Amino acid sequence: MALLGLDIGTSGTKALLLNENASVLGAAESPHELQVPRPGWTQQDPENWWQACLLATSKVLKQAKIKASQITAIGLSGQMHGSVFLGDGPKALRPALLWNDQRTVDQCQQIQELAGGRQQLLAMVGNPALTGFTAPKILWFMQNEPAKFERCRHILLPKDYIRYRLTGQYASEVSDASGTLLLDVKKRQWHDALISQLGIDRALLPRLTESQDISGQVSPAVARITGLRAGTPVVGGAGDQAAGAVGTGVVEPGILSAAMGTSGVIFAASAEPQTDPLGRVHTMCHAIPNTWCVFGCMLSAGGSLQWLRNTMFASQMAELVKKKKDPGSLYEHIITLSQSAPAGAENLFFLPYLTGERCPHPDPHARGCFIGLTPRHSMAHLARATLEGITMGMREQVDIMRTMGIAISQVRASGGGARSDFWRQMQSDMYQAPVVTINVSEGAALGAAILAGVGSGQWDNVPQATQQIIKIKSRSRPNIQRAALYEIHHRKFAMLYPALQSCFAAIG
Repeated sequence: MALLGLDIGTSGTKALLLNENASVLGAAESPHELQVPRPGWTQQDPENWWQACLLATSKVLKQAKIKASQITAIGLSGQMHGSVFLGDGPKALRPALLWNDQRTVDQCQQIQELAGGRQQLLAMVGNPALTGFTAPKILWFMQNEPAKFERCRHILLPKDYIRYRLTGQYASEVSDASGTLLLDVKKRQWHDALISQLGIDRALLPRLTESQDISGQVSPAVARITGLRAGTPVVGGAGDQAAGAVGTGVVEPGILSAAMGTSGVIFAASAEPQTDPLGRVHTMCHAIPNTWCVFGCMLSAGGSLQWLRNTMFASQMAELVKKKKDPGSLYEHIITLSQSAPAGAENLFFLPYLTGERCPHPDPHARGCFIGLTPRHSMAHLARATLEGITMGMREQVDIMRTMGIAISQVRASGGGARSDFWRQMQSDMYQAPVVTINVSEGAALGAAILAGVGSGQWDNVPQATQQIIKIKSRSRPNIQRAALYEIHHRKFAMLYPALQSCFAAIG
């Protein structure tokens, strides 16, 4: 018997199998294509997600040497905010606009005005209008492709499109719906008044469940294609941030997660819906009933390190590809190189805003830059400044949470920032908190499988499941001297974006 977790990410879909003893049987991934029709525009064909789900599931079943009919429940996770516009069938009316798409600046302004101002919008849905969210995408589609929008009958989020393909049900759940800008986060239900003010037909939106609730069953047609049992329950699941928090055990106050993928996310659980009055971080529903979360997302965390590798180390990349070796090994080289430069990189700063920024600076015009270059600075300094700039961007979110009264006893690192002892120590010094790693690294896919287990009765609740599955593996504690140095360094870093904001807008 096994639980299947599916995570529909930006670069690919991951399938994970968890057995009744809470052991991971296997994980497999299938990639997606990304469309960039214009600078700042990102979109994908939802059909690619579905095909990737079928392929990744087939791969993991072969890896685990079990039959599809042995799967007892399915959980879903996925990239948040993406908008899938459907007519009466499974073919999308247009490619889905993604979380990092920046085309909706005008629509964000419209939403703020229609809601009665920024503070009123924060009071209604707990978040400001940002280009990444779903509601501005809906207005963009209405205003820019009206003939296609006339044919729209359903609007779904990425993981919920997969639910529809599996079960035929149009449903979502509260954690992912929180990122649409259309949910009353406090009440955990659609905000009908705001939806009406924006001129959106409420009938286009799916019904809502809690993350662990069963939302549908695998259809006979899908059972014939996949070998899954018809009637296999599919639970609500969660947006990738909430599912990732479940998969790392961030399910109670005091524990934060610091996840560094392409983007960088600081995530905290909360017993109450707490809102930053300036809207610099997001308040949403957690994947656990009567629990909320606060998190911030910077757009280019690991993405900044990837850019450094692909540009500054292009010749080494080409050589590795030529020798058919993994170019990912260059990351270790860059991190090792950075250690030969002193903390603070001799006052060289890197602003990690390569694709605009979201938290704490919601600015699609923000750009990446090195500031403070002198003849003394070497490639080692550039490498260290890049790592420090990424980490200081994450630290800004930690600081905001502290001002909101959120307790921080421990930070659980995952993604690229968790793989290096050096980078974990840097995070501990900058966050001024213990940074730990755990015994699992599957994140959102594991969280989706855990939710499937709770929904199908394997565990009574999510905390019970995570206590059984997740254990601390390593721990880094702040170095007092470096923490003091980074405190000074961060004050200088925090001055740079405000000083350059008008310049970024002028550059366009």
